[in-house]
Amino acid sequence: MGQSSVRGEGARERASRARELGWDESLYEDGSGHASGTGSTDGGRGRGPGGTVPRARRARGGSGGDGGPGDGGPGGDEGAVATDSPGRTGGKGGGSGTGHRRGGPRRRARKSGKRRILRWVAVTLSLLILGTAGAGYLYYQHLNGNLRGGARAGGDSGVKKAAPNALGDTPLNILLIGSDDRSDARNVALGGGKNDRNRKPLADVQMLLHVSADRKNASIISIPRDTVVPIPKCTDDKGQTYAATNTRPINETLSRGGPGCTLTTWETLTGVYIDHWIMVDFVGVVAMADEVGGVPVCVKTGVYDKSTPQQKGGSGLKLPKGTTEVKGEQALQWLRTRHAFGSDQNRAKAQHMYMNGMMKKLQEQNAWTDTGRLTGLAETATTALAVSDEIKSVSKLFNLSMQLKNVKLDRLTTATVPTREYPGNPKAWLELVPSAADKMWAMLRDDVAMDKNGDPADAKPKPKSSAPAKPSVAAEAPDSFGVTVVNGTAGDDRPAAKGRAGTVAELLQGKGFDRADASREAQPRKDTVVFYPKGDGDQGKANAQSVATALGLPAAAARADAQVTDVTLIVGADWREGSTYKKPQVEAGDLPEGASDKADCMDVYSVYQWDGKS
Repeated sequence: MGQSSVRGEGARERASRARELGWDESLYEDGSGHASGTGSTDGGRGRGPGGTVPRARRARGGSGGDGGPGDGGPGGDEGAVATDSPGRTGGKGGGSGTGHRRGGPRRRARKSGKRRILRWVAVTLSLLILGTAGAGYLYYQHLNGNLRGGARAGGDSGVKKAAPNALGDTPLNILLIGSDDRSDARNVALGGGKNDRNRKPLADVQMLLHVSADRKNASIISIPRDTVVPIPKCTDDKGQTYAATNTRPINETLSRGGPGCTLTTWETLTGVYIDHWIMVDFVGVVAMADEVGGVPVCVKTGVYDKSTPQQKGGSGLKLPKGTTEVKGEQALQWLRTRHAFGSDQNRAKAQHMYMNGMMKKLQEQNAWTDTGRLTGLAETATTALAVSDEIKSVSKLFNLSMQLKNVKLDRLTTATVPTREYPGNPKAWLELVPSAADKMWAMLRDDVAMDKNGDPADAKPKPKSSAPAKPSVAAEAPDSFGVTVVNGTAGDDRPAAKGRAGTVAELLQGKGFDRADASREAQPRKDTVVFYPKGDGDQGKANAQSVATALGLPAAAARADAQVTDVTLIVGADWREGSTYKKPQVEAGDLPEGASDKADCMDVYSVYQWDGKS
């Protein structure tokens, strides 16, 4: 009895230790909550001082229970055999308390020890996994907490997302904004302008990153910061509204409604739906350049962008002739240098060189697959960048970056929209060259590659299978539904074509659409579209496509819209005259003269050339 009692106490002690480690002690209790013990049998019932055998044992049916057979089976071992396992008993009869140790019980004891080891291993692994997962979740939340965001759009441009191709893919458009915000003392330290701390920031860098629907090519398009463009009515995140204007430069959009207003202005200009914006300030540029480890740039002679008697200021950039990997403050100086490169257009060229260099560096570093690089980039990027709300999470930003990883550098085009002096302020401001801008916007809207390096097959006419799917129902009779015709021909520096809505409405009436009617309201738009109420489904689509077909418009011009109440034709700036629509033809790589600005090395204006000594 004494031996059995000691072993029973040992089992209770182990169960208590298990509770300390978070293990479930109920495995060692009977139904009443008492810990099980070992010891002499009581009339063959296999009870020890502590109660019955553990429930876990009974579930396996291996240990002797209340009067049940032991592990040895109906003719099992003689008596109860004390082991290191709590509540283990032996055979069927009323044998002695100590019993005889035999091969079977020893093997069972060893098996039980192995089970305990496996349990400890499982518990330890579980704790490690949970700990790692918890740490990962907390770090993920930390990264998300770093991100700053804002509304995608600051106004209503009327531009809708492009129709998907045959595979269901659409182009990806992201507006990249460089802010000159001085509200942060660190930005003042880097960019100067301590007297501008209370001034609203300006969008001194604006680039539209366009990635084709098939993700085979991409382009980065810049508009110089001092270019006067139509700025639409905008509302900022605080609810303040800013009136539309046609006489201010595009960099003021940031102070007239935030980055969302900059995006809406670009949509209004281009007729291209922009999915997201990403904004960075001076501190962010420095941090990202350092994280990448430097970005290669090149100058044909040494450069020192200093203050001169004729031109005060300067970025302070000082580089020797040839290629240098700029990082930290030097990277910021490169992006801000204007006078040494001669103009805003050439500054955009230098900025594009930097973007190309960064893409090359990231691809060389396997930044999309190397976990260490991803972690460092994520930590820096989430602190350095502000993004539109719909991508304000680490996972969404990562998925966004994955859209770029397979674009080859020889399929990344950089370009600046051609400009000329603005008549109202020719010494300081610029305006877009309408014909050149319209051609570039058309290429973006139609997802035409801006390079000529693609597979020749990509330039061939698309097979019929890639055309938009036809509706499953037939169009209704032309005279059975109404068509509202809107004049949207105004754009850039051109007024609307007078009476255009009425002219096209008469054309439709002559083709059987008796209920076609011209609207008195104008809605400027780059491209011609036929909207139908979203709730009308396939029938609405069929009716809209019948209108498009009657006028020679492509079937893809028919698009669903939640705002319209009937079929609505907007005659865009691409169809200012004529009775049949003729889509402007643009070919891959056919950029207007002066737009392409890819350079291997930057020219330096003579006043700012540096010999590398002084």
